[in-house]
Amino acid sequence: MKTGSEILAVLEYMEKEKGIPRSTMINTVTEAIRSAALKSINAGYDVRVEINPKTGNLQAWSILEVVDSVSDPHSQVHISKVRETDPHVNIGDVIEREIDPVTLGRIAAQGARQAIFQGIRNFEREKLYEDFKNSVGDIVSGIVRRQDMGNIYVELGKSEALLPQRERIPGEEYVPGDRIRCLLLAIDQTPHGPEIILSRSHGRFVRRLLEIEVTEIADGTVEIVSMAREPGYRTKIAVRSKDPKVDPVGSCVGARGVRIRSIVKELGGEKIDVIRYSDDPVAFLQEAIHPAVPLNVKLDEVTHQMSFEVREEDLAVAIGKRGLNARLTSRLLGWRLDIKKAESEQEKSLNKKIQKATEGLNNIPGIDDALAQRLVACGFTDVDVFDDVTEEDLQDAGFSLDESRFILENIGKFKKA
Repeated sequence: MKTGSEILAVLEYMEKEKGIPRSTMINTVTEAIRSAALKSINAGYDVRVEINPKTGNLQAWSILEVVDSVSDPHSQVHISKVRETDPHVNIGDVIEREIDPVTLGRIAAQGARQAIFQGIRNFEREKLYEDFKNSVGDIVSGIVRRQDMGNIYVELGKSEALLPQRERIPGEEYVPGDRIRCLLLAIDQTPHGPEIILSRSHGRFVRRLLEIEVTEIADGTVEIVSMAREPGYRTKIAVRSKDPKVDPVGSCVGARGVRIRSIVKELGGEKIDVIRYSDDPVAFLQEAIHPAVPLNVKLDEVTHQMSFEVREEDLAVAIGKRGLNARLTSRLLGWRLDIKKAESEQEKSLNKKIQKATEGLNNIPGIDDALAQRLVACGFTDVDVFDDVTEEDLQDAGFSLDESRFILENIGKFKKA
């Protein structure tokens, strides 16, 4: 069993270094000693334990029932012995008799140690949750301590937080000692206690950075209406102003781009597009895919799909690498997008000729639209070109023998009609 000075040292350490109130630790330890004493070498003792908060001295008392016939010496005492010191005691009374804490045994001492360790763990869990529960959704700053299997462990004051690999920005690397800013995403309850989960890839991380950097967003003058993000690649943000005198895009970008550059730097070079929001889906689309220009926009309210064309030189801009820009734009607008290349005047003219030729052949009985299209694609654009065409010519063009005979037979009938 620890001496008073040793217990006092433990209490002071817990109070100063761990922030655990002395009274909390005393209650935890005394209850543990009492519980452990029942399992000690003198099993059966019911005891009361006190620790002096100023000196650390420990006192213990065994709790005994006064009886006239002792059957359990650990919990009972004969009335004749008690009346030697207290003549007023009666059978059935409960008395306390001070005992040397050493007699509580090794198990009681071990129980005290376990209680201290368990008390520390329980208190730290509760304190961790209390300290950070109101910071969920906010940005926190810490020091990178170590990395394991792609996960980064970050020191937040006296607590440790986890930045999982899935919540990292692709391509970012950190070494121990680096300062890092993250979104406090959640506090997960695990079998080992609360665990602080951080994120740098979540969309809210960018939103909170904007709220910190842009005063107009922080005070509510400028509102972020929608946002779409591909971490490490690009973020698109749609904003609008509640004050007609305030330019929402200009407020976010800042003078000479200073505000947005600060955020881009924090995100390791991730591009940020700030877009003026519009209630008109077509006008919103025009803003979202700028500098590409949408043409022939059609809205399907039932399927919530936008179909439009862009010039060939704008197609790569509108779709983006691996289709990322199109996906971001779709998520930002809340519409499914169907993007096609606009036909040039030359292509339109050619397509009209093909369509006219197809319709001409389609008028021949037995020649359906599919067969007419195949013939036009092979250069057989009207009836007159078949004057010198043989079955072999059609077979060379990819038609079967039966198809070749069928085509020539029907065209021959058409000419004679």
